[in-house]
Amino acid sequence: MISIVDYGIGNVQAFANIYRRLNIPVQLAQTAEELTGAEKIVLPGVGAFDWAMTRLEASGMRPCLDDLVMNQQCPVLGICVGMQMLAKRSDEGELAGLGWIDAEVKRFDESSFTQKTRLPHMGWNHALPVETDTLFKGLESPRFYFLHSYYFAPASPANVLAKTDYNGSFASAVRAKQIFGVQFHPEKSHQWGVQLLKNFAELS
Repeated sequence: MISIVDYGIGNVQAFANIYRRLNIPVQLAQTAEELTGAEKIVLPGVGAFDWAMTRLEASGMRPCLDDLVMNQQCPVLGICVGMQMLAKRSDEGELAGLGWIDAEVKRFDESSFTQKTRLPHMGWNHALPVETDTLFKGLESPRFYFLHSYYFAPASPANVLAKTDYNGSFASAVRAKQIFGVQFHPEKSHQWGVQLLKNFAELS
């Protein structure tokens, strides 16, 4: 069962619809009780970092999520701001992140941009996988839809799962054991996004 964390942020129904089309059991979890027993977790997110963290705390699901991910080793996939929340902190806000991965979220430095494009990083771009055994299995030259002005900066290069170029390379996907994050929106990325979500569901 895929449990999608429904804390009032992110297009949770889009993820649920994809999994239903794939005939993969899925549920929207709005309470800690509904999260109990989750086999895999999708943590979506859009908007500002502090707003997302505040909404998650207000949902009452934070302690259960911490236990599932950190103690029970339940696989989790953070998406967009949901990925950024996996870090310890963000330049975008003042609140602490979940801290599940040793990382910070930083704002792109527009003063260093050599191209006309500015922020946000919006639209289609390639993700270059570092390994293709997990989320990127079976994906050749995948392209995904991005919309962000901040990027995930892990303390260890070993946590980088894929890289994307936007006036320089940044981590567009990360992994720390069973904790995964992607900066792009797989639910808006056609066949590449569907395959990535399917790959996450099929992780053993």
